Amino acid sequence: MDDVLKIDQRKQQIAAKQANLSGSTFDDVNLSGAVFSDSNLAGATFDDASFSAGRIANCDLSGLQIRNANLTGAAISESMIDGMTIDGIAVSELLAAWRDAQVETPDEERN
Repeated sequence: MDDVLKIDQRKQQIAAKQANLSGSTFDDVNLSGAVFSDSNLAGATFDDASFSAGRIANCDLSGLQIRNANLTGAAISESMIDGMTIDGIAVSELLAAWRDAQVETPDEERN
């Protein structure tokens, strides 16, 4: 059995490089300011977590499920959205309808 490093009620920074931490558990842990780069989080679960003011870039989020989340002020740009849905509605269809409405509505009526 592999050894388990336990950190309990301590403030400590960890620098891990080329490490296999699969199966690790983080409970009631402050990772604010943590940086994950070139990391495999496939199958990871984030429950009751805060990503406020966080940034996700150049990541594969295919198949990601987001439930009961506060997305106030969230922004998605320059991203592939094929098959993406919000409450069961295809985002590509929502955007197409919005774009059509923008073309049909003269600028004066939008203001």
